[in-house]
Amino acid sequence: MTTAIANDRLKQRFDKWDVNGDGVLERADFTQEAERIVSAFGKSMNSPEGQATLNAFTGLYEYLATQAGVGPSGSLTEDQFIAVNEKLIFQDGESTFNRVLRPVMKAVVGLCDSDHNGQIDANEFAQWLKGIGVSESQARSAFQQIDTSGDGQLSVEELLAAVRNFHFGKLDVALLG
Repeated sequence: MTTAIANDRLKQRFDKWDVNGDGVLERADFTQEAERIVSAFGKSMNSPEGQATLNAFTGLYEYLATQAGVGPSGSLTEDQFIAVNEKLIFQDGESTFNRVLRPVMKAVVGLCDSDHNGQIDANEFAQWLKGIGVSESQARSAFQQIDTSGDGQLSVEELLAAVRNFHFGKLDVALLG
């Protein structure tokens, strides 16, 4: 794993989440990302799944902004975003990474999980990735890589590992958009 790969992927994520292109991330950018994902599933922001997704993404923003020292109503520059995430990925350890990102993964699973079994299958996963701009063939390939248990279902834990693997350069599909 290299910091260069992680930095490149964090820059890509920053650019994607900087919805209005103003060079900073604000709470509104994370709100709009949540709205985009919820809308891709045909859900209302007022639904329990919509609210869980919104809360997860704004909670993620608040964590990042607080760690960067700008506070929950501040703005994150690209350099601040990268520095905070590098610390989260490389220094804070897996348990902190999982604690910070688990609400986002749980919210997305809640949106995808049409049979309400707490996991997502290949079709539900493909729908999620389609919502963030990934082709169905890429989604099917990624599913096979991520399903480490081989049970045809993705758990929150498998998804958290996949997000880490993306940043470490071991997976090429960005699950968080």
